[in-house]
Amino acid sequence: MDAGPVLWVLLQSLELESVRRGRAKPMSGVMKRMGMIFRAKANKALDRAEDPRETLDYSYQKQLELLQKVRRGVADVATSRKRLELQLNQLQSQSTKLEDQGRKALALGREDLAREALSRRAALQQQVTDLETQHATLQGEEEKLTLAAQRLQAKVDAFRTKKETIKATYTAAQAQTRIGEAFSGISEEMGDVGLAIQRAEDKTAQLQARAGAIDELLASGALDDQSGMHKDDIQAELDRLSGGTDVELELQRMKAELSGGSTSDRQAIEGGQDQGQAQSQQQPQDTPRFDKQ
Repeated sequence: MDAGPVLWVLLQSLELESVRRGRAKPMSGVMKRMGMIFRAKANKALDRAEDPRETLDYSYQKQLELLQKVRRGVADVATSRKRLELQLNQLQSQSTKLEDQGRKALALGREDLAREALSRRAALQQQVTDLETQHATLQGEEEKLTLAAQRLQAKVDAFRTKKETIKATYTAAQAQTRIGEAFSGISEEMGDVGLAIQRAEDKTAQLQARAGAIDELLASGALDDQSGMHKDDIQAELDRLSGGTDVELELQRMKAELSGGSTSDRQAIEGGQDQGQAQSQQQPQDTPRFDKQ
């Protein structure tokens, strides 16, 4: 468990206790500093975790929800207006019926019935007037909400276009940055690869240096060759001298052939080559002889 929240709760408890006892001033400076540190840490963590594309998508989602609420409001107002229209039609039908009843009552000589019918018709007419006023108000609200919904729809569409453009630009910039980091070797993945290559190169150079040192020690005789294939230092020096002599003689022979030298020159060179080989192969055979007395 992280000690930061625990420390924060502990400091808050100490501050509350100090306030109760009337000694809040000594802790106020510490609390302000701790609060500033925690806010700075939280801001940095949120900055690392924030993805502009996700923020744009969230904002667009909120705008769609708001647009949906506005549309629902328009539908509710339209429903109320339609209900008032139905009530108005019913009241107007009743008013027309009462008017007909009053006419028939007068035709039959029943003035009292005609007066009653006209009284009821007047009351209905007042209700019709009130409903017409409410209908006009609802119709005006509906028109305002419809216009607001259309404007909000245009803003949401424009925001969606801008959002997709910003997301595409951000994605392209992010990909370009990653490619640049990969080429420069400063990315985390390529940094690990570079370290692995460096370790492999260092180990290879170390092994090569060790192999060369062992060869030099074997050639100098400091180390013994346990396989028995290694020559001693005297034989190695003789082989080196004889090899150098053969190379020099072969070089002189090739020069003579290229320059078109005489046959006697080539024979002299070949004779010198044979003599050099005989001298290299000659071993001292003289041994001291003692005559018996």
